[in-house]
Formats: sequence, C-alpha cells, structure tokens
Amino acid sequence: MTDHRSAPDPHSTDRPSEDTLGRVPEWLRRPAPEVEPGRGDRLRIALGGHSGKLLGGVVVLALLAFFGLVGGLGYQGFQRWREPAAEHPTVGLPIGEQASSSASPPPAAGPFDGTPAAGFPEGAAGIALPRAKRTGPFTEKQVADTLAKVRKALITARLDRTFFTAKDPERLVRQFAPDARAGVRDDFPTGEAGTYATRLAPGARLTDDQPRVKGRISYRATKDRDGIRILEVTTNFVWAYAFPTTSPTPGDGVLVVHDTVKWSTPHPADVTTASAGLWIERADSYTSNIDCAALDKGLLALGKPSFGGPADPDPDAVFDPDKTVDLPDTC
Repeated sequence: MTDHRSAPDPHSTDRPSEDTLGRVPEWLRRPAPEVEPGRGDRLRIALGGHSGKLLGGVVVLALLAFFGLVGGLGYQGFQRWREPAAEHPTVGLPIGEQASSSASPPPAAGPFDGTPAAGFPEGAAGIALPRAKRTGPFTEKQVADTLAKVRKALITARLDRTFFTAKDPERLVRQFAPDARAGVRDDFPTGEAGTYATRLAPGARLTDDQPRVKGRISYRATKDRDGIRILEVTTNFVWAYAFPTTSPTPGDGVLVVHDTVKWSTPHPADVTTASAGLWIERADSYTSNIDCAALDKGLLALGKPSFGGPADPDPDAVFDPDKTVDLPDTC
C-alpha cells in the first residue's frame, strides 16, 4: 500500500528553524518588482538572442581589419626593403624657443650675388700677368715692359672711374705709341672704342661696388702683315659692372662686357721712335643687359635684363671668358 504522505526531507534536521534565524523581514517576503529593461539591457538581450550569427560576423570583420592592417604594413615594409636605405643624418632638437626658416630666400647682400660674378676678383686684382720670359727676338725685360703697359691700359680703359666720365679720352690715348694715338682717339666719336674701353652714358652711374673681373692674358712673338716683328699680347676678360636698380632679382643691376683684345709692341729695331710703344691690332666685345641706344654710341648704361644671346640660351654664358664674343646682336 502506497503511502501518499510526503516523504520526510532528508536535510530537515540541518535547516535552522525560524526561531533560530529570527523573524524574516516583511520586505524579503514581497516579490521583486518588475523593472523595465533599459537601452543597455535591451542591447545585451539583443546580442544574447543573436549571439551566434552576430558575434561571428563581428569576429570576421575584426579579423579582416587586422589582416588588412598587417598586410598593408607588410607591403610597406616590403617596399622599404626593396629600396636601398637612405642616409639621413639627424641632430637632437635643442631645448628652448625654436623657429624654422621661412620659404623666402634672404635678400641679396650685394649686386653681384646670385650671378657668377659674385666669385670674381674685385677690380685690378682680377688682372694677373703671366711670367715674363725671353720670347723670340724680345728680351725678358722687353716682355715685362709690354705686359706692364697692357695691364696699365686695361685698368684705365675698364676700371678707372675718372676716365669713364671724362670729357676726353686722353688718359688712355697717351698710353699708346705716338703714331697710334690718332687712330685710338678717332675710335671714341664713332663708338668703336667701346670694344676695348668703358665710357658711361650721360646720367648713368655705377654703385660703389668695385667691378668684378675674370680673364687671362697670353703673349707670343710674331710678325704683322707688314713683316714687322711684334710681341702680341692677347687679353680675354669679362668685366661686370654694378648699376643701381630697384629690382630684387639677382643680376638685374649687373651689366657685363666680355672683350678680347690683341695688343702689340713692335721690336724697336724694326720701327721709328714714334711707332715704338703700345698698339691695338684688333678688339671684339659682347655686352649684355645694356641700353641699346647708348651702346650705339660706344657708351654703357643699364638696360633691360637680358643675359645670353639667341645662339646661347645659357644666361651665365656671358660671364664665362671661355665663351665666344661672336654672338648675334640682341639690340
């Protein structure tokens, strides 16, 4: 016969009585109130309901992003590995206030800055004489005397500011042989003297800066077309003059003359006393950045900036003594 009475609780002896615990407070006997789930709770519930699919998608996206990043870094690293490493020396940054240079270049310190003439010697320092030695029928002393005469004439003709503006050219003319002076004097009214002498146009003036000079001098013993023995001296110089200008562009105030001149002194045994001394056999020149109207008269004045000629587009060519002076007329 089955007994339908409840089976005794095997742990009843271990459960403390209400008297032992004391009276349970009333608020513990009440059921917990239902609280409306918040936004965070709803999100957690939603994630919980779709944990399988959504979590899997999130993991896939994270893995893709990770491998994409690693792949990108790996490609960049590969590219760097393929290219040779470049050396870039660095210095530690100083402590304190700092300033970086601006993109604008500093203003030019002088009129020749920014042109090849900035590295040329100043004035007569650029006229160096070769060592004098016996050449053909000319003694060492005769060679030295001729070289000294040519240098003195160059200084007067191209560097003497008093001569540049003098009413007459006698400061230079009297340095030639007596028989040569008339021809030299006649070169000035026609403008031919501009190939070997500097004369400023009315109103033109130079800055206080010394002209810059670069070139060379050579000599040889030869004969002229009349068979007279002569010591021929060839000078090849670039003369750069600075004129006042408001232009900030380097070189805009620089006028350049490049000349080659063949000077000579005849052997004293072959000529009369009046013909003994300095002569000019030939002179050629090229001028840039010049006023063309003044050039037609053999005078110098600053013109429009224009270095180089149509046959030589290099703007620095006119500063090079090794370049030809036989360039097309740009005036």
